[in-house]
Amino acid sequence: MFTGMKKLSIVLLLAAACLAMPVSGMASGKQLQDPTLHRGHTTALIADEVRHQLVTLPYYDVFDWLEAEVLPDDTVILSGQVTRPTLKSDAEARVRSLESVAKVVNKIEVLPLSTMDDEIRLATYRAIFSYNSPLFRYSVRAVPPIHIVVKNGHVTLKGIVANAMDRQLAYMAARNVPGVFSVDNKLMVENNS
Repeated sequence: MFTGMKKLSIVLLLAAACLAMPVSGMASGKQLQDPTLHRGHTTALIADEVRHQLVTLPYYDVFDWLEAEVLPDDTVILSGQVTRPTLKSDAEARVRSLESVAKVVNKIEVLPLSTMDDEIRLATYRAIFSYNSPLFRYSVRAVPPIHIVVKNGHVTLKGIVANAMDRQLAYMAARNVPGVFSVDNKLMVENNS
């Protein structure tokens, strides 16, 4: 019984950490620097609001990637790749609805419809998040931190993993998927020191 409670506590802690973890690329500290402390603080608050709005979009999943940059004049530039056109418009509408945002520039790319790309997405997901894979632990989060972006047979891995070994394992799993032309591994390592 104690070990079951201990496991439940660990799962709850991981879930809380996932919600608190910034989505890589979204309003990073480099993008938020501002010469004045007050202005930088306000920009950071806007970035947090924008990040929250984007990660809670109903159809945002492992096959999409969204980024946001907050400029000093409170303009938000949205970018990334999505599989559904409605996700692009929903992201813009959500960010535009924030009263602290002055303007939204939507540069989100809608990926082309392709049966081949859909098959590669699913096969890559299965290869990376297989139940007997060391990367399976990433798949239990609401939105896994490893995102699989497929365009015309080319796979790009984006997100954050715990260590360099996980980064390499994800890359090798994606490389072994039939039909993949190339894999661009843009996964970042958490606490990379």
